[in-house]
Amino acid sequence: MNAAQQHLLDTYRAARRGEAAPPAPGTHTVRTAREIQQWRRFQAVVTDPGSRLREPGRRGGLPGLTAWLRRLTPRPGPRTQRTP
Repeated sequence: MNAAQQHLLDTYRAARRGEAAPPAPGTHTVRTAREIQQWRRFQAVVTDPGSRLREPGRRGGLPGLTAWLRRLTPRPGPRTQRTP
């Protein structure tokens, strides 16, 4: 069942019960995205940077940074032994 079908079913149920119809899918998407962005900015200000990097289970912390740096640095080729 997709979002439109679920909305139609919820609208039908609300009409049968005499309740207000639910908002259409996607009505509050932009507002929700802005609220999430605002919350992340707030968390970035109030959270200590050191604890953000060491927070377990969070993607994009120190392990992500080190993996990114490893991709940027060229890796040395196999070492060959010099003969005298």
